[in-house]
Amino acid sequence: MTGFIIRVNLSGIEEIFVRSSIDGTDQPSFFWRCNDHRDLPLLVGLHTWSTDRYNQVKSFYPLALKNRWHLLLFEFRGPNLNTNPRATEACASKIAMQDVIDAIEKIYYIAKVDKKHIFLIGGSGGAHMALMLAGYRPELWRSVASFCPITDLAPGIVKTRITLRTSKRAAVAHHVLKRLKNTEIVLLFFADSIAKCKQVYIYHGKFDRSVPFTHSLNIFKKICEIDPKANVFFEIFIGHEMIIERAETQFICAASKNSTITG
Repeated sequence: MTGFIIRVNLSGIEEIFVRSSIDGTDQPSFFWRCNDHRDLPLLVGLHTWSTDRYNQVKSFYPLALKNRWHLLLFEFRGPNLNTNPRATEACASKIAMQDVIDAIEKIYYIAKVDKKHIFLIGGSGGAHMALMLAGYRPELWRSVASFCPITDLAPGIVKTRITLRTSKRAAVAHHVLKRLKNTEIVLLFFADSIAKCKQVYIYHGKFDRSVPFTHSLNIFKKICEIDPKANVFFEIFIGHEMIIERAETQFICAASKNSTITG
């Protein structure tokens, strides 16, 4: 099979490289295969803006292991830092989003995947990417969990909310500001597509000091204006965090045949 390389990690998590359908480069990710004779759900986990595919192993691997789901931890063109030589291809660019789709399609060849139950999860910058992917391919996901997403990338927001106390964050802000010239990363433009998803939950902390909860509230209101019947929900909690148990319940209910609410 062309365009697919696997390196096995001793922990049972495979390091895989999938060839991009856009520029032909081999893009890395981690994959954990749950061996079973049945087709099983696939959990796709996304890293935060300033990190890489290693970022969420400790968060998402136990979740996949416990529920017997395959796990794909994708590195979408690396961190949004000026130290990343491919940073201009990151931040939910079209090429980065297509990389994730390419990887999922290759996973079908090496694991028994229930294509009707593909779950997507991310926090902070990964939550931004999760919602972008929800809009990019709304028909693909059974359920999407987005924790504390950055949804408004207007220059003023970036400068006041993502600028830095440290040089690292300054690098993030500088990179994002350069990417703003490309409107494909502006989430509000994807609201109509997100409304077509089977299920999307947006979670945010009311007292989030990194990304104000109004980021989530505004995209939720926009989606509801477009389609009041869209299966998009908004839940509020305390701070800037992921509550894995809430995502787990969400995905289990989505996979259940008896998930309809009755009175």
